Amino acid sequence: MRLEIASNKAIKYACLNFHYAKSIPVNTFGYSVFNDKNQWCGVILYGTGASPTINKQFNLNKGEVIELVRMALNGKQESTSKAMSISLKLFKKHNPVVKLIISFADIDQNHTGIIYQATNWYYIEKCNVNVKTGYIINGKKTHQRSMLSIGKYKQNTFQNAKSIDKNATEYFTKGKEKYIYVLDKSLIPLCKSLSKTYPKKITLQDCKVINLSEVVESNSDFKLDA
Repeated sequence: MRLEIASNKAIKYACLNFHYAKSIPVNTFGYSVFNDKNQWCGVILYGTGASPTINKQFNLNKGEVIELVRMALNGKQESTSKAMSISLKLFKKHNPVVKLIISFADIDQNHTGIIYQATNWYYIEKCNVNVKTGYIINGKKTHQRSMLSIGKYKQNTFQNAKSIDKNATEYFTKGKEKYIYVLDKSLIPLCKSLSKTYPKKITLQDCKVINLSEVVESNSDFKLDA
């Protein structure tokens, strides 16, 4: 397996075709993943994320905290956890000022952060619970950002959603599980003080997306659920 800096073309294609969000995050830097057969598997992207103040929780300066914003992969990679680990090492080399990386597992997508648990990230909290993120229009979830480009009034309002579908309802998120990864070892005590028990144990089913031997190696309390 090898990784190289991703082109804009690769980023666009992978985000639109391999990731459930079907959107391209802005201000990103990332890597294309190739398996041992030299087949392209998608991209892993880092960026500033949606929040301009992600550094404040950790008392760090802007630019010292970055978010892992996408793992848009097609499943041809031998090991997702290995791909992530390589990308973290490369990112640290290419961005020495960054001290901490955060990422989120989307509970609405039934994600709990298994890949982060397998690669020894710290779990710190559940966040963004019961936040309105969009609407159910004609039976389909529509993100509120999309309301700016559809509908008669082109406004992000519930009234606009109703003008498209009179039975439209507001959609509230179940939240996200927040994880952090240390690049600067001086921050380990802080991360340990913030860390909580992982929200879910790794199961045999989860191992379809990661390498089982790596999971066992990196989790001393690893047990397969019956």
